[in-house]
Amino acid sequence: MTGYGKAERKIGNRRLVVEIKSLNSKQLDLNVRLSQAFRSQELLIRTMLGKQLERGKADVAIYTEELADQVSSGAFTPINRAAYAFHKQELQELCPELTDAERAMAVLRMPDVIRAEEQNTVSDEEWRIVEQAINEAMKHFIAFRSQEGAALEAMFTEKLDAINALLAEVEPFEKGRVDNIRRHLLAGLEKLAEETRNQVDNNRLEQELIFYLEKLDITEEKVRLTNHIRYFRETMHSDNPVGVGKKLGFIAQEMGREINTLGSKSNQSEMQIIVVKMKDLLEQIKEQVLNVL
Repeated sequence: MTGYGKAERKIGNRRLVVEIKSLNSKQLDLNVRLSQAFRSQELLIRTMLGKQLERGKADVAIYTEELADQVSSGAFTPINRAAYAFHKQELQELCPELTDAERAMAVLRMPDVIRAEEQNTVSDEEWRIVEQAINEAMKHFIAFRSQEGAALEAMFTEKLDAINALLAEVEPFEKGRVDNIRRHLLAGLEKLAEETRNQVDNNRLEQELIFYLEKLDITEEKVRLTNHIRYFRETMHSDNPVGVGKKLGFIAQEMGREINTLGSKSNQSEMQIIVVKMKDLLEQIKEQVLNVL
């Protein structure tokens, strides 16, 4: 499920930023980017996040920035003067055709001339602030997910209602199926030769007709599809949210089986059109079920 959460705190003359982003994924894929000072706490941070993220492709960034109104000399990256002098002398000998300005620009690009000194550890007080920021960012993240969940629930309800309505539209066509099948079989018999038609056993014809109708009966499929729809709704409102997304996916698969069987048993174009509409609605449900935890 997609989500976003961000929190900020002040640590000394720095601003701490915790940012959590998540995209859809069946499993938890957690990518954590930390400032050097927080690397020693990476395992603990992953544990804190994993318990609440559950699944999804999540990117988490925790870093610090200098406050604009509290910049001190320590906020800037110093130049390694010895390295600068060494590389400048080397370039003077190797590239005498360069101007002083060009030589200075080339030296400043050397990796060892300018090197940021990062804080390697955090104090207990600073770590307490980091934990607070992580919890706040996660709170915003969960709130974002809750809003998306409410939108998904409304969408699922709309699509399920539409499938139910289409299922009700099947009934008028179902009532006339017996007469249509009877007329179709009798019309076929009329095409037979006179001597063959005289040999037809009407009782056997009725038995074959009943057998044929039983094969095309869709009562069980309608009942099972209705039950699956009801169970889908109940699962959406379950008090235990763990694994709801996977369960809804399984229910949607069962709904698809019943709709496919309805289509295979439909012997009228009107019923087949209704089945196609049901399949379209169900595909929309399946696509969005992947967004549910």
